[in-house]
Amino acid sequence: MNRKVVSDLFSLVRSRNPLVHHITNMVTINDCANVTLAIGASPVMATSVEEVEEMVQLANALVLNIGTIQAETFSAMLLAGKAANEKGIPVIFDPVGVGATTYRKKVAGELLAKISVAIIRGNASEIDSLIGGKGKTRGVDAGDNSLDSKELAMKAANLFSCVVVVSGKVDIVSNGKEIVQIENGDIWLTKVTGTGCMTSTLIASFAGTTDDYFSASIAGMSAMSLAGEQARRKLSEGAGIGQFKVKLMDEIFHLDENIWGKEVSILES
Repeated sequence: MNRKVVSDLFSLVRSRNPLVHHITNMVTINDCANVTLAIGASPVMATSVEEVEEMVQLANALVLNIGTIQAETFSAMLLAGKAANEKGIPVIFDPVGVGATTYRKKVAGELLAKISVAIIRGNASEIDSLIGGKGKTRGVDAGDNSLDSKELAMKAANLFSCVVVVSGKVDIVSNGKEIVQIENGDIWLTKVTGTGCMTSTLIASFAGTTDDYFSASIAGMSAMSLAGEQARRKLSEGAGIGQFKVKLMDEIFHLDENIWGKEVSILES
């Protein structure tokens, strides 16, 4: 990992203002749109099968999130994903709750078989389920998994020939050869719905500015973890998760290469 390459992405995303096309979770769609704007990119949330292929032609990155997956939405994902592959823009896949139901496993497997994804971001149980482990989720929350996060990330990255991000108490990013551990974060990030979805959006925003998807993934994952840590630290006494969520968005908005360089905690292995 080249720290300067990663830190430079914070100014690059704001100067290039990439368009990030989302076909995403209806629970978190507004938060994903706002976090895209906060980091310096632009969101579009087109989901209709009649227009997704055309919209992809305008985009710099595509996020596919199966959080509230339905049959028609999945059809749109396949059309958009294939169009993104043809155009050569990165597809970021968020397999929300993939281990919870047979349908989610089927959808995720078909998507990965038919579309070339550049980055996968999920929690440990989701990634474990994708690689055929016995990972179980509680709804869309993390559950048990068969391997530790570093092993999961490395194995999945090699299996799917992409960058894999495993979010957790310590976040892991792997391209199948290198592993980076991000040690920032705060437990309150798990108390706000959609921080995982928003993290995939941040990763996509950076990936829309560069073909170095490993660095983009580190930038996006560390941006959320660091912003969560900073937001909790700056809360007034007696504040709760409502104020934390507002503060989280503020911290993402103000995050730049200087703050990142001083505050990020990363280990390489």
